[in-house]
Amino acid sequence: MTKILHRTIGTNLRKAVTAEGIYITDSEGRSYIDGSGGAAVSCLGHNHPEVLEAMKVQMGRVSYAHTSFFTTDVAEELAEQLVELAPAGLDYVYLVSGGSEAVEAALKMARQYYVEIGQPQRRHIIARRQSYHGNTIGALATGGNAWRREQFKPILPETHHVSPCYAYRDIQPGETPEVYAERLANEINSKIEELGPDKVMAFVAEPVVGATLGAVGPVADYFKRVRQICDKHGILLILDEVMCGMGRTGTIFAVEQEGIVPDLVTIAKGLGGGFQPIGAVLLSEKIYRAFAEGSGLFQHGHTYIGHPIAAAAARKVIEILRRPEMMHNVMKMGDRLHAGLDATLGKSPYVGDIRGRGLFRSVEIVADKDTKRPFDPARKIHAKIKKEAMQRGLMCYPMGGTVDGKFGDHVLLAPPYIAQPEEIDLIVERIAASITASVGHGGSLS
Repeated sequence: MTKILHRTIGTNLRKAVTAEGIYITDSEGRSYIDGSGGAAVSCLGHNHPEVLEAMKVQMGRVSYAHTSFFTTDVAEELAEQLVELAPAGLDYVYLVSGGSEAVEAALKMARQYYVEIGQPQRRHIIARRQSYHGNTIGALATGGNAWRREQFKPILPETHHVSPCYAYRDIQPGETPEVYAERLANEINSKIEELGPDKVMAFVAEPVVGATLGAVGPVADYFKRVRQICDKHGILLILDEVMCGMGRTGTIFAVEQEGIVPDLVTIAKGLGGGFQPIGAVLLSEKIYRAFAEGSGLFQHGHTYIGHPIAAAAARKVIEILRRPEMMHNVMKMGDRLHAGLDATLGKSPYVGDIRGRGLFRSVEIVADKDTKRPFDPARKIHAKIKKEAMQRGLMCYPMGGTVDGKFGDHVLLAPPYIAQPEEIDLIVERIAASITASVGHGGSLS
């Protein structure tokens, strides 16, 4: 009997014993393609020798030094790398240990910024429905994942949510992407006006929505409009790239494709590639200056922030991601993955949408392709897909509640950036078979 409180009690979890490249092998000798990078984490696959060596070297120097006493060369160098790669205007880095920590820190930065500049009345956070920003209390409150929030609502701080940019379901007949983007921007502006422009501190969004919606990107000039609205009202724009960043969509920062610069960006997952827990917040000069010229501190911290071994792993991961062939492969293999999914599943009556960017792709499952009607949640199609995929030697990231937190199913694919054409083809083959086996070919669809 296990002494671990597992995520789901009573499940017979396989035991991972070795991992190499894009494969994980269990205690029975079965290998699984890591088609989701765990949770879009393992960007360089498993056991990458250069990353392991960098960690080993750092262990022989300094394995831990609390940041209230010391900084380290490796943490400083990582920060320099990130600033160099980030959109111009994001000039400082705060290192943490994961995505939820990064979002929590960003929210506190936003609040403290306004206190420092003499606007302590600013307290409201606006985010989007069907988003996900982490599992700590502040991050969970900010996110719009209805199922994850439900039982914890009584202890969540007040936040406000507007519509996601979800064109597949929400764009109206005859509405162009530009008009749709304008409508969504107007909704954000109206929410700000309702709350009081001088009382809102931040708008928070994922450039490409991750697990909750399944690789849903923006349309037209949506984020340019959001940036303009935030500037108009003096509100900070926080972009959460924990899942979609660090090369996952084909550029190191996903926001690069939107042509804007946010005030704060959160990163994690692919930053450490799964080799060590690490995350970061990148912040603008104006936020840094408000702290530096005000109280002289950021009133926040965790024990393991700036961990030297985690920083060494991330520094090497970033070094590898910067090599020209890496982002080229992400785009090339991403196109191959999308084309393969379209060829095998595009005509399926149970596949409503195939979407995403780079090696961040998703398939939305429907009971009726024409009406986009989802399956009855009781059928747990997403859970069946995961089970079928594991039986076929494929790890994927399925999720239910795609439409509104209750209805809808999708499966997310986020394989390592080192994946080769034949491996992408295997992912397509196995996920297509898994989806087909899960939805069946007849009988009641609801």
